[in-house]
Amino acid sequence: MRFWIVPALAILAITGRLSAAEQAPHRRPNIVFILTDDLGWCDLGCYGSTFYETPHLDRLAAEGMRFTEAYAACNVCSPTRASILTGKYPARLHLTNFIGGDRRGKLNPAAYLHHLPLEEFTLAKALKEGGYTNGFFGKWHLGGKPFYPQHQGFDVNVGGCEYGSPPTYFSPYRIPTLPDGPKGEYLTDRLTDEAINFVEKNKDKPFFLYLCHYAVHIPQQAKASIVAKYRAKAKQLPPSAGHEFLPEGEVQTRQIQNNPVYAAMVESVDQSVGRILQTLDDLRLRDNTIVVFNSDNGGLSSSTEGAPTSNVPLRAGKGWNYEGGLREPLIVRWPATIKPGSTCATAVISNDYYPTLIEAAGLPPRPRQTLDGVSLLSLWKGGALAERPLFWHYPHYSNQGGGPSGAIRVGDFKLIEWFETMHIELYNIEDDLGEHRDLSKSMPAKTAALRDQLHAWRKSVDATMPTPNPDYTPLKARRLGILDGGHLPTSYVVTQTADEADD
Repeated sequence: MRFWIVPALAILAITGRLSAAEQAPHRRPNIVFILTDDLGWCDLGCYGSTFYETPHLDRLAAEGMRFTEAYAACNVCSPTRASILTGKYPARLHLTNFIGGDRRGKLNPAAYLHHLPLEEFTLAKALKEGGYTNGFFGKWHLGGKPFYPQHQGFDVNVGGCEYGSPPTYFSPYRIPTLPDGPKGEYLTDRLTDEAINFVEKNKDKPFFLYLCHYAVHIPQQAKASIVAKYRAKAKQLPPSAGHEFLPEGEVQTRQIQNNPVYAAMVESVDQSVGRILQTLDDLRLRDNTIVVFNSDNGGLSSSTEGAPTSNVPLRAGKGWNYEGGLREPLIVRWPATIKPGSTCATAVISNDYYPTLIEAAGLPPRPRQTLDGVSLLSLWKGGALAERPLFWHYPHYSNQGGGPSGAIRVGDFKLIEWFETMHIELYNIEDDLGEHRDLSKSMPAKTAALRDQLHAWRKSVDATMPTPNPDYTPLKARRLGILDGGHLPTSYVVTQTADEADD
């Protein structure tokens, strides 16, 4: 009877009754990395939101691991995106601002690269070398045509270009790398369609799907039927009694999640995730596929761009080095390795994804390659990771009120240094998640030690710093109607480029 086993299996494979994973149980795992834009730490039901509805992402968390202290490498998008693909800190790459940003204030911002160099051996290049087929879908914002995804290791590029935000979320899109669909087609749905098509075409070989939604970035646009649901829901909320916004320096920060359009955009992203997960189930790829869900920076909560979400209990949001600008939702599912319903409170950062996914794919490290991140595979398996410092470097003025600054976190403590005056703030993040109690004066030794460690790190990565702006005067800034940045009385913007309006 055993002589019939091999022919029978062959017949089943030919007729399609065996999945690709069953036919090749030892092949490298597929990787699905879903990155959202400007999604805040508190914007999912499994992270505490009671207004936004995210059943599919909540299910993903129940089936995988939810990280409670995951950080973006920067408080704005392009640097974080570069860190994911290279495993390096933005400061080492000299790509420290969203591409196109050039606000000036008391300081001239540091010079930075406006593209991801082709010389970088990206995550996509490494996986391609290991036999993967790679597809990119959505927002790129890492340089123009010579630096598009197809030149950085991806076999397919749909929607990736120099744009920081889409002209519109409804077709016709006017995105150079995305053909328009039927009039009124929704961008989040379209990118999901394209991603599913990629999975279906490549189900029989290892693939890397990098789905980078433009959502939930401005412009705030969503499907009318979903918006109507949340407008009705918002009417049931208790009155905010004038506490919907509170000051953060010279700008206002939203304190309550009640924006119906933003909620609808979040729900469309959640529906997208649900469709991707269902496709993996239908194709029997679930067990051999790593799914990562993350965001590129904190939620947009303090700016003149609408401030659609709240990051409370975290302080501030996108464009700031407070927790609201850096801490992200991170969910990972890999049934072969990760215990369902698990949580991880270890501090991790977006530089870590490169070494983690390379190890998970069973690929050897590249000789002499510089990586600032570390593999998180031990955490995925329920183990521990040695304590290490995490660093941030943002020598720029953001669109959201934040000024040039750097930060370091070691253990429970986080230090922020503001570059205009070199003013220092120190917080115990575990005891003071909202960063309300500055301990720098009461803990001088700890403050000095962390400041020295931050300065040494900046030197080690050759970080560029802002310089004095000889053309700056507070009077000129006020005459142009420009807000002060951060909580520093003489900071912020003198000029804004046209490109900046897109981020």
